[in-house]
Formats: sequence, C-alpha cells, structure tokens
Amino acid sequence: MATLLYRLGRWCFRRRGLVVAAWLLVLLALGGAAAAFSGPTSGDFRMPGTESQRAMDALKKQFPQASGATGTVVIAAPQGQKLTAAQVAPIVRQAAAIPGVAAATDPFRSGAVSPDGRHALVQVQFTAEAAELTDAQRDAYMKVGADAPGLRVETGGEAVKGQLHMGATEVIGVVVAAVVLVVTLGSLVAAGMTLVNALVGVGAGIAGLFALSSVVEMNSVTPVLALMLGLAVGIDYSLFITSRYRQYLLDGLDAPEAVGRAIGTAGSAVVFAGATVVIALAGLAVVGIPFLSIMGLAAAGTVAVAVLVALTLLPAVLSFAGTRVLPRALRSGTAGHAPAKEGFGYRWGRLVVRWRWPVLLVGILALGALVLPVQDMRLALPDAGTAAKDSPERQAYDLTSEGFGEGFNGRLVAVVSAADAPQTRAAAQQAGALIRGVDGVLAVAPPQFNQSGTTALVAVIPKTAPTDAATEDTVHAIRAEVAAVTGGEVALTGVTAVGIDISEKLAAALPVYLLLVVGLSILLLMLVFRSLLVPLKAALGFLLTVGATFGITTAVFQQGHLAGLVGVDTPGPLISFLPILLIGILFGLAMDYEVFLVSRMREDFVHGDTARQATVNGLGHNARVVTAAALIMISVFAGFVLMPDPIIKSIGFALAIGVFIDAFVVRMTLVPAVMSLLGRAAWWLPRPLDRALPNLDIEGESLRPAPAPQETRDPVHV
Repeated sequence: MATLLYRLGRWCFRRRGLVVAAWLLVLLALGGAAAAFSGPTSGDFRMPGTESQRAMDALKKQFPQASGATGTVVIAAPQGQKLTAAQVAPIVRQAAAIPGVAAATDPFRSGAVSPDGRHALVQVQFTAEAAELTDAQRDAYMKVGADAPGLRVETGGEAVKGQLHMGATEVIGVVVAAVVLVVTLGSLVAAGMTLVNALVGVGAGIAGLFALSSVVEMNSVTPVLALMLGLAVGIDYSLFITSRYRQYLLDGLDAPEAVGRAIGTAGSAVVFAGATVVIALAGLAVVGIPFLSIMGLAAAGTVAVAVLVALTLLPAVLSFAGTRVLPRALRSGTAGHAPAKEGFGYRWGRLVVRWRWPVLLVGILALGALVLPVQDMRLALPDAGTAAKDSPERQAYDLTSEGFGEGFNGRLVAVVSAADAPQTRAAAQQAGALIRGVDGVLAVAPPQFNQSGTTALVAVIPKTAPTDAATEDTVHAIRAEVAAVTGGEVALTGVTAVGIDISEKLAAALPVYLLLVVGLSILLLMLVFRSLLVPLKAALGFLLTVGATFGITTAVFQQGHLAGLVGVDTPGPLISFLPILLIGILFGLAMDYEVFLVSRMREDFVHGDTARQATVNGLGHNARVVTAAALIMISVFAGFVLMPDPIIKSIGFALAIGVFIDAFVVRMTLVPAVMSLLGRAAWWLPRPLDRALPNLDIEGESLRPAPAPQETRDPVHV
C-alpha cells in the first residue's frame, strides 16, 4: 500500500494543475447536480416491520384521508376567561382553507375543550405526509390564528417539523480549528491550505449527498451528520499528511520525495483510518433500519471523499505552497539541520511509563465512575417537549399540557380492520371497551370509519407524556388487551407508538452492533500491527471510551446535570439512535489515534529500540499532531452543540466528549501505560498467523533503505 500511495503522491505533486482543475470540475459538477436535483428531507422516522409502521402503511391504502401529516392548533383565552364558539370558528375555517388540508375539526363539536373552558384543540389533517408538505403549506399553517384578537394561538404537530438548516453555529468550530492549525503548524499558508483542502472535500461530499436526495428518502439529520464528520476528518487527515511532509522537508528530502513519503506513510494510515470509519458507518445497515442505514452510508460517503481529497488534492496544493508550509524561521538553510527538541510528548511519555500502575488504576477507575449513569439510560425519539422553549412546537406542547395534560401531546391510534363493515364496527366497539380498561389510558374517542366501513380509527389519549416510561408500559398493555378482539385485527400506531417501536428495536440491536464493531477492530488492528495483544488492548480502550461517553451524555441530557451549560431546556431520554450511531463513529475516530500513535511505537521497536523507549518515542513524535487533531475534532463537533435541535445538539456533544476521552485519556495515557507494561510481548504473534496475515505496510517500511542486520529485530513469535 505504501509504495502505491508513494507513487500517487509524487504524480499528483508533478501534475498539480491537472489535479486541482479536476477537483474544481468535480466540485462544480456536484454543486450543479445538487442545485438541479435536490429534494426535500424529512423529520420523520420510519421502521418497516413494526406493528406501528404496518398500521401506518395500511392506512395509506384503506384510509388515505387519515394517513397524512397531522397538526394541532392550540387556542387559549386570557386567564380567567372562557373560549366561545364564535371566537374559535374563524380559526377553524382558516386552518381548513389551507391547500392540502383534508379536515379541521371544530373543538366545540369534537369535545376538545378543556374542563375550565379556557383551552381548545383544533385537529388539522393534511392529505400529504409531513415530508411532502411544501414551504407554502407550512407557512400558511404556522400563521393560523395569528390575528385572532385577545387569544393565544400556537401551532404544533407533525406539520411544524421543518428541515434542519445549517447556519452560523458550525462556523465557530471551523474558526477554532483554524486557530489550532495555525498554532500547530506555525504557518498561515499551511493552516489555510489544510483547511481549504478539507472544505473542498466536505463541499463535494455534501453536494453529492443533496444531488441524491431527490431519489433517496433522507432524514433531515443526515446532511448535518455528514457535514459534521466530513469537516472533522477532512481537517484531521490533511493535518496528518501535512505534518509528515514538513518533517521530511526538515530531514533534508526534496519536495517531490517528501510528498511521496508523506502520502506513502501518513497517507497509508489515513486510508486505514478512513476505511475503519467508512466500514463502521456502512455497518449501520446491518441493523435493518432504513433511515439509520441512509444516515450511515451518507456519512461514510463524505468520509470517503475526504480521504480521496487528502491523498490527491493535498499533494497538488503542497506543490503550489512550496516551503511556505514551514514556519518562516525554518524555510531556508535549516533543512536537515533542525535541532532536535524534546517536547511535551516525550516528557509526558516518560511520566506515564514511569508511573504506569497508578496511571492505569486512576484512569480506569475514573472512566468506570463515568460509566455509572448508563444503568439509568433511557432511549426514545425526541418529541416537542424537549425542543427549544421558544420554538413553535414547544410552545404548542406546553400550552396543550397546561390545558389538557401531557398525554394529549402523545395521542395513540388503534387501527381496526375487518372483512366487512358490520364486523369492523363490532371489533372497533370491543377494542374501545378493552382499551378504556387499561391503566394509563385517560380517554378513548369514538371510532371513525373509512368510506367502505372496513377500517376504523380509535384515538387513545394516554395519561403521561410521549417519552415517559409509563407511556411505553401503556402501549404494551393496550397491545396485550386488544389481542383478544374477535372478528377483526387491531394495530396500535401514532407518532408515539412509532417512536417506542423504533427505540426498542434499536436497543435490541445495540449489543449486536457493539460486538460487531469490537470484533472488527480486533481483526483490523491485527492486520495493521501484526499483534494479538495490541488489538485486544485497543478494543478494551474503545469500550471504556464508549461507556464513559454514554455515561456523561446520560448525566447531562437525561438527568439534567449541567444541562444549562449546553442549552438543554428540558432533560429527557437520549435520542434512540444516538448510542448505535455513536459506537460506529467513535470506533473509526478511535482507530485514527490508535494507528498514528502505536504505528510509530512499532516502527521504532522493529528498528532496534527497546519496548519502553519505543513507547516513549511513539508518544513523543506524535503527541503534538494527535493533540491538534483531537482539538480540531472536538471544536468542530462542539460547534454543533450550539444548534437548537436536540438531536444534533446531543450528537455533537457526545462526539466531542467521546473524542476528548479517547484521545487524551485512553490513547495518550492508558495506551502507553499498557504498552510499557506489556513490553516485547505487545508485539507477540503466533507464527502461523504471521504467515497467514497479509502485510499492509501501514508504516511505510518498504519506502526506507534496508537497515543494517544488527539494527533489526524479528517480531516476537511462539
């Protein structure tokens, strides 16, 4: 691999104009395709195969009028006053007049008026699903009741869920990343070149993603996640290669050879690191959840583009930059003569090696303590109750809770179907009676029938909020009761039921996916380092990272500790797909730092250093660049914490915390401590495995002159 990448780097360096022009054409073509073919994204989550989703799909065929998006207009009179039918009627007519609205119910006819007469709910039924609603329809819906004199009117429901927009908050992370690059590289040219290179990659990836959005149903979280990862890994990969290129220049190599060596060595590690991220994200498809599969594949594609840009465009840009990638003091007359300085990495490495037992004990106990909140972790899809307090959906949610109770925000729908109208009517009556007897049910509405009378809808109001654990128990209890209905089939659905089904399936898939990722990490690292103990140590470190990250995220977002610092208005369950998504992403990022640190340790050990000295050297040579890379990733992810959407906020927070723990606690502290304890045994590999495993040459050994016999040491075998 190293030889192939070495040749690629030199070719791109020599053909810099052609390479830059090619990438600019690709960027323009993808941008044009995105502008021409971009489709809408959706805020909905679907789960084929679950009871709730089967019921929703059946409604499209049997009861299409009730299968579209729903909205709830909440009306409140001033304190101490009661609503009148005359006050509410104009608001109902305004909602019914919106294009695409099938019906808007008068609360005085449906009975949706609070006991004190101060609050009322207007149910709005659209013919199209939420993802298919136009901006004009959403705007018209949001304006319903805006001019109602003396009344407070809030609009909520599925029709309010718009698309996520990428705004100025992401720029903060990029600015911090730029500052870190300038400090680390000591050159504005090198920092700017690295940043621009990464932005080209993420621009191409995101443009390609939007170009496909018209033919692939995409959740609104998907492009934001792709942007988040594309920025982080794109900057990091360019930084790793640029840092190695600068090192070779200072060692006295000419620019073409330095680029070839940098792409052959650091580029090999980038390929491996990028491949692990891509495999882990693409592996989300094994969970069998379409929206999560699309999310993983989209992010994986953006990461793959970032790798290609780092391997091809970066050498071309380096050719234009020349020696300006070096600090001004080192640009002339110092190549090959730079004084060797032992920085903080060497001092830290010696300290960790010397005090390895206390370091391991304190580190493991501290991370273990951070894992404790995981035992209380709950998963659910987000509802309006966790949205920002000033958002329209949250205003409607709070006003509904004030007048009717939180259960009205999580209404359930029992879909009853039978062979003919009489049987459907009988089954619907039986189902309604059974549901009324379930603990946790507040009210059951009379059934509504389709034109043929073969399908009925029975609305159910739970006593508790949509994401409350008691509501989940109520859903299971209802399903158990309606199983006794004779003469028809009953399926429970609604946004709340869909969320519960998705969360349960994701929770069941989490251990399987974690086992898959850990097994994959052991196999891949065995190929890279030709060792058994190093992969096992890396996998255990990854488990510590994941556990501590879950614990901290649970403590902040669910339990509410220090929630105000990250803008969490109302603590609640974690987003149901956050843990499984976090495992996939953190796995790839953790392997980045493992490869960049431990590959240097192996390199020095193979070339004659003691295991202890090789450990110190690995940390000393790479601590600065790994620190910078981690800070860049943390800043990019932390920038998304400022977004108001609770999904993106929690993902950005968890990734920032996860990278911090993995880079600074696990990889730069616990890993060298363990490596120094293992000594030569760290590189032990059974001889049959040594012969069977292919040599990936991540360290670029094939690019170095053959060492003298006395300077080499065979790998440890049994």
